[in-house]
Amino acid sequence: MIGIFDSGIGGLTVARAIEKLLPQYSLLYFGDTARTPYGTKSAEVITQYSLRNTEFLLQNGAELIIIGCNSASSVATQRLRDAFDVPILEVITPAAQTAVTTSSSGRIGVIGTRATILSSVYENTLKTLSPQCRVFSRPCPLLVPLVEEGWSNKRETKMIIRRYLQPLKDKQIDTLILGCTHYPLLKNLIQKRIGDRVRLIDSSIETAKTLRQHLRMANVQPSRTVQHRIFLSDVTDSARHAASSIFNHTVELASP
Repeated sequence: MIGIFDSGIGGLTVARAIEKLLPQYSLLYFGDTARTPYGTKSAEVITQYSLRNTEFLLQNGAELIIIGCNSASSVATQRLRDAFDVPILEVITPAAQTAVTTSSSGRIGVIGTRATILSSVYENTLKTLSPQCRVFSRPCPLLVPLVEEGWSNKRETKMIIRRYLQPLKDKQIDTLILGCTHYPLLKNLIQKRIGDRVRLIDSSIETAKTLRQHLRMANVQPSRTVQHRIFLSDVTDSARHAASSIFNHTVELASP
């Protein structure tokens, strides 16, 4: 069983991408909606939450963990790998690898939470993969709360996205990494405001592709009976609506 955790509902974009690409595997999801967003919190607090989230997933049958949260991936990955004897995948490296191969100019933009941007994890990873590339990062702290509140199509959200993206447009980037798994829920709005010439890199899709490669190399067999379970630390009406929108059908949400 594949375990996925996130600070809230955003990681469900990773779960949905995996379901579409690897429908023969069972998924176990935990979204820490009671404590979202993680991106405004300290690295140590995010790490402690991530340790607890991973323990919950393992106790409920997960055999592989995906950190479906860029903030947690940026600060907690190594601590989790040191603490638990299971494969642990993160969402940053797959997106960075695709961005490097996609960009023709080497001018790559990154948007994410404050924690992700302040960690410089994307910039460091991109520079390691392609030392000549130029990376332009932009924290977008308001986007996660807006998504969690179901404000994806509000006028205010569109205005905020435009304001966040303008400095990146001025840098003439040709590739933009959506450095938060909530951001695919705003993909259409982001694309319109950054321009059609800019290629968006969706970390949820790239992570699903990386997982497929890992499962093949490790010869992990499909689930005998496919079952998806979704847990949220705080189940709200907005979370139910968002989850159903992501999966395009009604999904059952449970509390731990």
